[in-house]
Amino acid sequence: MINSPEFIEGCRLIGAGCSTIGVIGAGVGIGTIFGNFIMAYARNPNLAGAFFGYVLLGFALCEAIALFALMMAFLILFN
Repeated sequence: MINSPEFIEGCRLIGAGCSTIGVIGAGVGIGTIFGNFIMAYARNPNLAGAFFGYVLLGFALCEAIALFALMMAFLILFN
């Protein structure tokens, strides 16, 4: 039963689904970053240029986490 192809395929699909949970955290992080940027811009529009570099850096780091989670899902599914 444990060595059956259906069981292994089911475990593979469950593992790929669980590995995509990291995408949820990245989405929340990106929303928080841009929400706080809009708040900072509303308070002081003169510093928008200085803030935007940090916003892009934070976005890139959050997106990298999402891409790593997606890569793990693909590795689990197609390996």
